[in-house]
Amino acid sequence: MTGSEAPHSFRLAYVPGVTPTKWIRIWNERLPDVPLTLVAVSPTEAFGVLRDGGADAGFVRLPVDRDDLSAIPLYTETTVVVIPKDHLVAAVEEVSTADLAEEIVFHPLDDTLGWERLPGRPAIERPATTADAIELVAAGVGVLVVPQSLARLHHRKDLTYRTVTDAPTSRVALSWPQAETTPDLVEEFIGIVRGRTVNSTRGRAQTAPQPKATAKAKAKAKRPEAGGGQRKPGSGKAAGKSTGKNPRGGSGGPKGGKTGKPRRRP
Repeated sequence: MTGSEAPHSFRLAYVPGVTPTKWIRIWNERLPDVPLTLVAVSPTEAFGVLRDGGADAGFVRLPVDRDDLSAIPLYTETTVVVIPKDHLVAAVEEVSTADLAEEIVFHPLDDTLGWERLPGRPAIERPATTADAIELVAAGVGVLVVPQSLARLHHRKDLTYRTVTDAPTSRVALSWPQAETTPDLVEEFIGIVRGRTVNSTRGRAQTAPQPKATAKAKAKAKRPEAGGGQRKPGSGKAAGKSTGKNPRGGSGGPKGGKTGKPRRRP
């Protein structure tokens, strides 16, 4: 089979923490003949995969270089601190970065939060990945501040998390390579993510709607043709003349309606 004979497919990249399940389900319902392939990527390699053609579009974390990539921001995640279940912070619902001042806060190399100033005390070495940092938290060495989706992704029975009210947040976006014309399949997926209905005029070509003139023609066809109606017996001016009645409602005889002989003068 040559490349030109290969069936169309759509490759969707996604970074850890993003769950594209609902969008994939809609895609499969609307385009069952176009397979969708998921491509798991790390936050650091996601943009390279899009630029190199390894994926048609992808769920990434902002910021995005707009020089050669397009992006639609989707949502902002809550930031949490991951801690052992028996940690003092577990006793409250939320904390601030100031509450972590005495804690060793891990800053993994694949961190997705744009810190201006890191909270707490730094670790001797930066963990290579978020997964490595989670293992250190479970060992009781320190704590980790991440987007909530990553805390859920790396869930462990011996760990929990709490909201950090003043920490930076992570924004998830749909991104794809810039081009003069957005490919049809990318446009389809953009429509799904944005909640467009299946009858939307954007995306792949839809059946052209009937012109308004057709509707008017149908309405005109239902009306009787001019002059084609039939008069009821006894109606109209002609009927009035046939009964001998004048337009004023009289009988047609002398004024006053009397019919006797003329009177003689004395």
